[in-house]
Amino acid sequence: MNSQTISVFIAAPPARVYGFASDPANLPVWVPSFCKSVARVGNDWVVDSPLGRVVFAFAPPNEYGVLDHTVTLPDGTRLFNPMRVIANGDGSEVLFTLFQHQGMSDEQFRADAALVRSDLETLRRVVEAC
Repeated sequence: MNSQTISVFIAAPPARVYGFASDPANLPVWVPSFCKSVARVGNDWVVDSPLGRVVFAFAPPNEYGVLDHTVTLPDGTRLFNPMRVIANGDGSEVLFTLFQHQGMSDEQFRADAALVRSDLETLRRVVEAC
């Protein structure tokens, strides 16, 4: 698959960035392009998205800044999204790897990359304002 890693510098320590971004309840704040609302349903986090209701699952809490997550679409398709928070001087670098999945046009891939970049910029603004 074609892929693109998108990154943004955040002027905040990695623990603060990770703590905010790893809480699924914060998704509507920093991922407005995809997450209109989120609710805990049993053991799952269910997101109301432009694609319908999807299940969102982060990697278990960890000290390494791993924010990998799986999104299960309404049709059952599971999309894996690698994401990391790493130290960059006194701040953090957030990296998100976007894959061009089968059936996704180049135009759709570019549009998704623009949305990811916008969402990471929103994360930057929100965390830096804390």
